[in-house]
Amino acid sequence: MEKIPELFAAIYEKATRLVVETYYTEVADEVVSHLKSGLILDLGTGPGYLPIQIAKRAAGISIRGVDLSKRLIRMAQLNALGEGLDNRVRFEIGNASNLRFEDETFDMVLSTGMLHMVKDPVKMLRESYRVLKQGAEAWFYDPAQVSSRANSKKWKESFGLRERMIYALFPLYQRINPSHSYTRTEIDKIISATPFNLTEIEQKGKEFKIKLRKE
Repeated sequence: MEKIPELFAAIYEKATRLVVETYYTEVADEVVSHLKSGLILDLGTGPGYLPIQIAKRAAGISIRGVDLSKRLIRMAQLNALGEGLDNRVRFEIGNASNLRFEDETFDMVLSTGMLHMVKDPVKMLRESYRVLKQGAEAWFYDPAQVSSRANSKKWKESFGLRERMIYALFPLYQRINPSHSYTRTEIDKIISATPFNLTEIEQKGKEFKIKLRKE
């Protein structure tokens, strides 16, 4: 499955909200240290917390976020509106492997935690390459450190009755759709099948941080 099921969207949003300060702010700081202005594309944006954190740090950056989940996109739109950033941070339903954007539109492409969920990662990377400007970079963090940094006790305590019932179904979802983490060898093979040049790859625990450049 290439997206968070709509059934789990609300409890997923609560988990991501818990790691805004412990995860997304770190990624946002790193992005802004690399790019001060321009247009960024965030793939698998979820409820939009990373784009919002980036926009807060750099007035010269605008961001487009895409996700397959209608419910998460609606949450992201409301989050941006609530922060007064909807003029620079916009979200839409979209497939990262079949983007609607023109060639060489973006100054940077980002993704946190989506690479391992994509059926055809090579196709997705090639689409990222297509929409990037010459000399720009694509950064992929995978898998994202949401579950590992969220306070599990606090997360579950925030559930209402319906959310507790939905969470009880989560083990079944995991059995049907088991999580996959790429090895370094697998990542190298995927990248080699794309036009990208590898700039940097770093491993932190189970998470890979992959930086690719369009030359």
